[in-house]
Amino acid sequence: MAMQAVKNRLVHSRLLLFCALVIFDSTPSSLAASRELLIEGAKKEAELILYASMNLEEAKTMISRFEQKYPFVKVKLNRTDSEKLLTKILVEARAKKSFADAIQTLGFAMHMLKKSQQLGHYLSSENGYYSKEFKEEGYWTTVYTNPYVVAYNSRLVGKENLPRKYEDLLQPMWQGKMMMEATKVDWFGGVLQLMGREKGLKYMRELAKQNIMNRIGHDLIAQLVAAGEASLDIDIPAPSVDRVRKRGAPIDWVAFPPAPASLIGIGISSQPIHPNAARLYVDFVLSLEGQKTLADLGRYLARLEFMQEQMAKAKGLQMIPVNPELGENITEYSKLMREIFGQ
Repeated sequence: MAMQAVKNRLVHSRLLLFCALVIFDSTPSSLAASRELLIEGAKKEAELILYASMNLEEAKTMISRFEQKYPFVKVKLNRTDSEKLLTKILVEARAKKSFADAIQTLGFAMHMLKKSQQLGHYLSSENGYYSKEFKEEGYWTTVYTNPYVVAYNSRLVGKENLPRKYEDLLQPMWQGKMMMEATKVDWFGGVLQLMGREKGLKYMRELAKQNIMNRIGHDLIAQLVAAGEASLDIDIPAPSVDRVRKRGAPIDWVAFPPAPASLIGIGISSQPIHPNAARLYVDFVLSLEGQKTLADLGRYLARLEFMQEQMAKAKGLQMIPVNPELGENITEYSKLMREIFGQ
């Protein structure tokens, strides 16, 4: 019994020591010291290779702000669309050649990169400002969201005729008057998530009977709708519509609540050449300063301070994050979209 009591006291003492170390490690002075070490390491590396699938002008703006803040790091951008970026990283991994330091792309792809062990573990100092549904903690966090809405030409479609729910798009009045981007597997997966797989697939097949025009590129489609080439676009992110509308074009959007919101995440590579610069960039993008820059660019954010204010400005838009684990169905979704909508 005496020996057991000694063991219990020893365990208790070790537990107290562990707790004290944790508390000490999270103090402002400790965090500041860690920050300084990160900055010193990034200065020595002097470079960052960023793989991203975001809008080019937005990417340039974010990189410019980062380099203004940290002029000792030069960012090299490697940009392509999400599916090609995922393939590129996986091919490089199989060839045992890792070039990316930081990766920013669709949540579907980020989940698959984590699953294939291509993302490194890093808990950003900004982690506490993001809810659990917007991250796979310790691996990637949402930079911004893409809520999918229905765009409409405000000269061709009166308020009284606006679709208010998914089923409204099946009405005869929209036959041959709608566009879509039939490669958006995240939209497709989001609708199936909301409706359920069986009902969702049945809906998609009915929707395909509406003779929908397929086009590629959010910004191009928004311009085509504004020009009257179609009355509606059915799978477009709200920011793409906002950008064209702010230039005075006759276009706006309506959402079917809750709107499926695709997540765009950021994380570090599992084998970064410039690990300190990668962590510094991730922290910057997720910081209040970085997120404010994205807000000014019209993005919908997941950082807690912005969400309530943002939704108030966006017509009370209700969103539901598309589950990143659905990314495991990317190949199946792509095949189904080709079969149903053609490409």
